[in-house]
Amino acid sequence: MKISTTLFFSNATSQISNVQSELAKTQEQLSTGQQIVKPSDSPDKAALVTRLQSELARQASYQDTLKSVNTRLQSQETALKSTSDVLTRMKELAVQAANDTLSVADRDTISQELSSLRDQALSLANTQDANGNYLFSGSRVGQPAFSADATGHIVYQGDQSRMKVAVGDSRRMNLNMPGTDAYTKVVRDDGKGGKVGVGFFQAIDDLSAAVKSSDHTNIQRGIAELDTMQQGVSTATAQVGDDMNVIDMQNSVLDEVVLRLKTTQSDVQDLDYTSAVTKMSKDQLALEAAQSSFAKISQLNLFKYMN
Repeated sequence: MKISTTLFFSNATSQISNVQSELAKTQEQLSTGQQIVKPSDSPDKAALVTRLQSELARQASYQDTLKSVNTRLQSQETALKSTSDVLTRMKELAVQAANDTLSVADRDTISQELSSLRDQALSLANTQDANGNYLFSGSRVGQPAFSADATGHIVYQGDQSRMKVAVGDSRRMNLNMPGTDAYTKVVRDDGKGGKVGVGFFQAIDDLSAAVKSSDHTNIQRGIAELDTMQQGVSTATAQVGDDMNVIDMQNSVLDEVVLRLKTTQSDVQDLDYTSAVTKMSKDQLALEAAQSSFAKISQLNLFKYMN
């Protein structure tokens, strides 16, 4: 079979071009450190990498949400612990005021401090996060949790909604705590044989008024109610602590998931430098051999043999 000069040049050029393409591909892989530089290099692996990147982005979103929730919980915990300290001081003052040896002026001074502590507790109950949202207002984050109504009494202005956020593919957790879960009402006899609920801050105001007027019966009632309020704040603080433990555990779960995904992505995408360098050396030798062979053979022609 005769091989025409055109066919020879075409085949030789195609062979050199293929070797050059392989060499360029290997060099590009070495420069990027990745096996897959373009989706066309390996469509199935490229599709897998895309899915892994999407999954990693979703896990990163969960981690960001956990950070935001944790920051909010830390603010709640600080506010509740400070409120507990305020209530402890209030009880100390109330017990002191119950002493029969105190003068009217002494109780008046204690009443003033109780009023000041009540304002401090109110400020804590209306704590805001970094975005200006009120922590204890339920879903009504744009308005203070507790404020005065038309009669001047401090009442809860939020709602009972508990907002939940996704922190995993199958895990959701509370984002907020309604104020009434922490700043609980106290149950009091209504004087008619029944029971009535009295707001957290109203109970403090009643205690302050009892101290000011030297009403020993209501001072004792106020001391007992402070214990109830303290218990409510302590329970809420414990709930916040439980939620923070959930965050720690969920972060550990997400860290393991992210590590597994990144390991899989690395196995699929990252380049084996030793194999790549070896292949590049082979490609360079193949290119040099093809170019040398083509240069020599292309010089052969019938006239040289006739000479």
